[in-house]
Amino acid sequence: MKSAEHATTEGLTASGDGRTRVAVARMLMEQGPVTAGEIAAALELSGPAVRRHLDALMADGEAEAREAAVRGRRGRGRPARSYLLTGSGRARFGHGYDDLAVAALRYLAEHGGPDAVEGFARSRARDLIGSAASAVGAGDGPGSRADLLAGALTERGYAAQAREAGSGEHKGVQLCQHHCPVAHVAAEFPALCEAETRAIAEVLGTHVQRLATIARGDSACTTHVPLGIPDTQREYETTTVPRGRQSAHDDRS
Repeated sequence: MKSAEHATTEGLTASGDGRTRVAVARMLMEQGPVTAGEIAAALELSGPAVRRHLDALMADGEAEAREAAVRGRRGRGRPARSYLLTGSGRARFGHGYDDLAVAALRYLAEHGGPDAVEGFARSRARDLIGSAASAVGAGDGPGSRADLLAGALTERGYAAQAREAGSGEHKGVQLCQHHCPVAHVAAEFPALCEAETRAIAEVLGTHVQRLATIARGDSACTTHVPLGIPDTQREYETTTVPRGRQSAHDDRS
């Protein structure tokens, strides 16, 4: 049986151009927002070739451009632009059965109420994240465990990374999930994101703060894991930053 990713990209991969466009789209998913120059350097392509693929992705509604963040004074010339995938572009890498899942949760909410939806969300989070608890628990401290959890989530299709952020008492690790197979469903049922955040806190053994989610239109699901809290803490707390706060992941040129 063909994988969802293979099925959605086999038409494009019939040619070299198609393979390159898939590679560009994957980089937008895993590292976006990124500039055309960053894509060209990473994929060893010419600037015009990258822009041609980006233009094609945007024409198909699969990518969008933003003004790139710039540190310090801006030079002359046109502002640099960064690119990321849209919801349609993410579907290229597998959003199977979204409509069925939404319909099922609507039915559950109607006949079982909000508690039933929250119970399902908790069960799903345990299956997704709790199942990695034994492997993640081998890490020495929240930072190491976040790195192990990123690996486990990547194996489950979430293209996750853990990177250091902040300094001093604000030093921490940001767990960035660059793909979310259920983003479309979570946009209507945020209990899925909330349960996932709590499960992350539990498996890491510390409180965490969700900074951004793909379901709310951000480029990645970003969870801040502070490193200045004693590792013996077991009173897990989770907080969510209102939309508009950007993660350090997005604040780059």
